[in-house]
Amino acid sequence: MSPELTVVKVGGSLLSDAGRLRAVLTGLAEGRDGPCVVVPGGGPFADAVRTSQAALGFGDALAHRLALDAMGRMAEIFSAFEPRLRIATTWDAASTIFARGGVPVWDPVALKAGHPDIPETWAVTSDSLAVWFATHRGAPRCVLVKSALVPMGAQPEELARLGLVDAAFPAFAARYSGEIVLRGPSDMREAA
Repeated sequence: MSPELTVVKVGGSLLSDAGRLRAVLTGLAEGRDGPCVVVPGGGPFADAVRTSQAALGFGDALAHRLALDAMGRMAEIFSAFEPRLRIATTWDAASTIFARGGVPVWDPVALKAGHPDIPETWAVTSDSLAVWFATHRGAPRCVLVKSALVPMGAQPEELARLGLVDAAFPAFAARYSGEIVLRGPSDMREAA
């Protein structure tokens, strides 16, 4: 159990606003959310997987594994943008990063071997994986930083219907006992 840990998913779509992305990552490195693990979205790398799958017709299981790789590449970009963010592929690695005063950015490469709780489809993206990680680690709070405006008080089902989160998100959210917070571009906590 990690009673103070916050899991923060930072959408890969924030690459389209480099200033905001840098401000978000700097804020996380400075501890604005307390101890946290950053979960990167797949961004344009995941979009490339979608495009390739549509053109070539390979299955969802392979697409899912390639999208996990996309998240890993975004982890590298986040770490390059903000050197206090360090890549972790395991919880032990994340713990070492915490002990050295850093902030872990999760590369979910280990999930490429499969996990019984995670369907290998496009219904599961980094949003659901962030909530899964928060559930798995016992984190009391999961924050999703989005590039789109987020309706106040929207429930997981409405967020999925609006396309702000993936289709599996309501089910993952239902299994999570902590608080889920969505932050859109107007959230002032991100200001540098």
